[in-house]
Amino acid sequence: MQYEQTCQKVGMTYEALKFYCNQGLVPNVKRDKNNYRIFDDHDVEWIKGLICLKRCGMSLEDMKHYLALCLKGKSTIPERKKVLEKQREFLLKKMENLQEDIAYIDQKQSYYDDVLSGKTKYTSNLIDTDEE
Repeated sequence: MQYEQTCQKVGMTYEALKFYCNQGLVPNVKRDKNNYRIFDDHDVEWIKGLICLKRCGMSLEDMKHYLALCLKGKSTIPERKKVLEKQREFLLKKMENLQEDIAYIDQKQSYYDDVLSGKTKYTSNLIDTDEE
């Protein structure tokens, strides 16, 4: 597959895929007679994994470290598991924070509904509401 087809298949822009390739994050990509990169199914699956790691908040340096471990083979699986566990813990904390943020927004929406319905007196942390 050429760049364009690969980008469509993985949902990535041409620029992003080229950046990942130029950073060495997509190793062993073959080239055609015009020296253009050609991606196979293994490359596509690896790129999808990189996209996931990026969405998970993994840094470029951590992705490179993970790649280096993967390239060393089976013996590095325990260390790769540690890398992924660290990322999982980060995501769980992020999810906890998101749940707290959603709860805050839900509480505020409920408060505003109560104010608008006349059930609750309006107060503010920012302005004096005694005159209203």
